[in-house]
Amino acid sequence: MSDKPSVLFVCVHNAGRSQMAAGWLRHLAGDTVEVRSAGSEPAETINAVAVDAMREVGIDITDQTPVRLTWDAAEASDVIVTMGCGDPCPVFPGKRYEDWKLIDPAGQPIDVVREVRDDIKGRVDALLRELRP
Repeated sequence: MSDKPSVLFVCVHNAGRSQMAAGWLRHLAGDTVEVRSAGSEPAETINAVAVDAMREVGIDITDQTPVRLTWDAAEASDVIVTMGCGDPCPVFPGKRYEDWKLIDPAGQPIDVVREVRDDIKGRVDALLRELRP
């Protein structure tokens, strides 16, 4: 892993879980970690309820756009985190892979999305502690 580790968050639509995780990591790590997110079947826009849930904790993810997972993005990342949705992801030797089992926030009410948001924060906190000794 380089001096500035890179993390790729992957979920199918790149509109909820992966965007919230990327938002948390950007917020908590600042510029000490390179943050990416992508999806195997990206949506057109980010989940509005996920945006609202993140806004409640002072994190604005409205400037993000769902993007397609590419070979290059995976290859350039030190850590690849899938969101428990069975996304296919290229496997490269020497990469760290994690699969976080999370509820899909799509179509969920705000109280469920808040729970997902808070679960993601705890996981991102733990990951960041491991990335930055």
